[in-house]
Amino acid sequence: EVQLQASGGGLVQAGGSLRLSCAASGFTFDGYVIGWYRQAPGKEREGVLCVSSSDGITYYGDSVKGRFTTSTDNAKSTVYLEMNSLKPEDTAVYYCAADLRGMGCILTAVHGMSYWGKGTLVTVSS
Repeated sequence: EVQLQASGGGLVQAGGSLRLSCAASGFTFDGYVIGWYRQAPGKEREGVLCVSSSDGITYYGDSVKGRFTTSTDNAKSTVYLEMNSLKPEDTAVYYCAADLRGMGCILTAVHGMSYWGKGTLVTVSS
């Protein structure tokens, strides 16, 4: 059974940093697409970034470019979301999602992620 567990959320002041983790299990940590999404109260879900293991390409949402990065620990089957220069508008529940069909980020965005984890709340105070 594929499982994803996002963790690391919390309260941080504007300008600060936070690292979220997405621990994956139930599949071989290869040939995957991992996406980070967020949903703020009263707003639609927004794509934050997507990383594809097949081509190594990472796509970033416009609102986080230059501030957020991602890294992977294959030994731990974990993908990290490094968030820097946080702003109050980054406040949201953050989710990680995965797809194993090997389509890369662009096509997966069209067809949708197959697996979703529970979110972790990030609150950025001004």
